[in-house]
Amino acid sequence: MKNKTKSNCSRFAALLLCLALLFAAAPLPQALAAPEDETSSEDTGYTEGTGDSEGDGTTTDSTQPGATNTTNVIAAAANAPATNAEAALLISPDSGMVLYEKNADERRYPASTTKIMTALLVLENVEDLSETVTAQASDFETLEADSSSAGIKEGETVTVEDLLYGLMLPSGNEAAYMLARHVAGSYEAFVDMMNQRAEELGCTGTHFVNPCGLHDDNHYTTARDLYKIAYAAMQDETFANIVDTVQHRMAKTNLQDERIILTTNQLIFSSYQPWAYAYCKGIKTGNTSQAGNCFVGYAEYGDAKLYSVVMGCDSSSLEYSNVAASFTDTKALFEWGFESFTSKTLARQGDTIDYVHVRLSTDTDQLVLTAKSDLVSLLPSDLEVEDLGEPQITAPDSVDAPIKAGDVIGSATYSYNGVTYGTVELVALSDVERSTVLYYADLLSNFFQSTVFKVILIVLAVFIVLYILFNLTFGGMRRRQQRKNMRSRYRNTNYQRRRRR
Repeated sequence: MKNKTKSNCSRFAALLLCLALLFAAAPLPQALAAPEDETSSEDTGYTEGTGDSEGDGTTTDSTQPGATNTTNVIAAAANAPATNAEAALLISPDSGMVLYEKNADERRYPASTTKIMTALLVLENVEDLSETVTAQASDFETLEADSSSAGIKEGETVTVEDLLYGLMLPSGNEAAYMLARHVAGSYEAFVDMMNQRAEELGCTGTHFVNPCGLHDDNHYTTARDLYKIAYAAMQDETFANIVDTVQHRMAKTNLQDERIILTTNQLIFSSYQPWAYAYCKGIKTGNTSQAGNCFVGYAEYGDAKLYSVVMGCDSSSLEYSNVAASFTDTKALFEWGFESFTSKTLARQGDTIDYVHVRLSTDTDQLVLTAKSDLVSLLPSDLEVEDLGEPQITAPDSVDAPIKAGDVIGSATYSYNGVTYGTVELVALSDVERSTVLYYADLLSNFFQSTVFKVILIVLAVFIVLYILFNLTFGGMRRRQQRKNMRSRYRNTNYQRRRRR
């Protein structure tokens, strides 16, 4: 009886130990599973930044020629101009800082500013600009009699380069269709490329229906998206040269002699006109009755650069009845931007910005992080670099050797009163060699602390407990059966008789 009680206690203790281990292992499926994707929604709106001043909130009847509309204006400095545009954006490309905006995320018709995307795709997909394209009847089918044209005739063979000038200077719609067909094989396929490229550039309010910008209710974009497209296009030197050209001599073709085409950009067309702007370097105009007058501009003043977008402007400005408000608005924004903001160096290449801890090396335990390049940004004229204080560092607490000089480790962002003025990448100043001993010691340590090792331990422990339970349960039954057999043998009379003999 005593042995039976002891056996029962042992089985009960083993069962408790097994249950405890099983409970400890319960969270393992969650720990081993891949983490769920974080729930996120694409931000299609824009969070307004804090500026030194905003528009006064007044609204003027914009249906009158040259009337100004200051609704929803957000400016990063005082004395911002009152623009006629329904939507506008002024931005510093070096820092991505928005200096001025009004309804910048509102969907609007882009008219011929669409051709910026058309030119971008052509330059990205055609290596030899001397290739030729022959105009077909289908290139003119959707064009109206008063449609903007580069003067190309059906059956005329023109080089891709001349077509690009015809696209961007006189805003030739037939040039847009010829280029689209040449690049993609069909207009529809080219439009698909346009929408895909817009998505790749981060455009969230854009949808194209044709390569030239003729009105369609489903053909729209935003001022902010137009900036993204224009910025990408301006990275191509050929594009930058084309849009900064006042006149271009198209080569003789099979149907026409040499001829000169002129830009529609009034800011660069004639430097003698009072509305011209000497620092403007392009880019593209647009105009339909539904879109109003639109203009995407780029200007350089010293080291400072600015992009502007105005959409939905009147055909006449307050100052000049024969000049669209899109040009005077753009000039006013550029002048205000360069006057109110000064180009200043926030960080110089090689400047020591921060330090991080180094692991797995006996050479050093600290790594110097320096600015990868000069960071030049536009700051309000009355704001000094020293006023920005220390930058916000984005970098790991420690890095593992080996490290090569120039490896990007993090970034430094310079801000003031909630406004970000620029970000520069931080790189390692010097090489750091890895210690082989420390490396393998770290691997061993990580293995013993890993989930895999813990799983192995728990599985092994569960196996041992189950083995013990099995032996306690079936081993006890086997021993009881053996004792029972022994008692039966003793009780067997024949067995007892044989024993006595």
